[in-house]
Amino acid sequence: MKKYFILMVAIISLAGLPLWGETPKGSSAVSPDQNYIIGSGDVLDIALWRDDALVRTVTVLADGKISFPLVGEVVAAGKTVGELKKDIAARLVDYVPEPVLSIEVKQPNSMIIYVTGRVNTPGRFPIGANVTVLQALSMAGGLNPFASKNKIKVFRQEGGQTRVFPFKYDEVVDGKKLEQNIPLQRGDVIVVP
Repeated sequence: MKKYFILMVAIISLAGLPLWGETPKGSSAVSPDQNYIIGSGDVLDIALWRDDALVRTVTVLADGKISFPLVGEVVAAGKTVGELKKDIAARLVDYVPEPVLSIEVKQPNSMIIYVTGRVNTPGRFPIGANVTVLQALSMAGGLNPFASKNKIKVFRQEGGQTRVFPFKYDEVVDGKKLEQNIPLQRGDVIVVP
């Protein structure tokens, strides 16, 4: 077993891959949430590799900014995790040559949708993954008996404009016109008349 382990380490080293728990020099730790767009209220873990003094858990404030040692205030909201990582690393270069930075979204608190109207439990709901309209209605306890099932609308803010997506409950539940069951985005509002 020991020979097998040594052989595997040798193969990994020859391939130029990092060993377990090791981050390659001059690069950033890769996280599956690199394309996640940061929003106000999100909690981020930021760490500079091999420097315990530059490890912080920060909350994105209402103005979209965070504060990090040596860097000061940085606008985080509206950037992807990868973009924020590049921004902070570029500012750290004056103090730390070749900074290896990792940023992890600890709590995606800005991923909120709203369901209002004739549902059993209207309110705001945090979403951590792709949630569709039908799933959101389920999170809100389902439609109440007085709901107009086929007049549901999803309101979305995009570039200063409000887009409205119609949702006909009966068609989707019957397996027809499933394209209405769109994945929801941060801030979407579902109105059930």
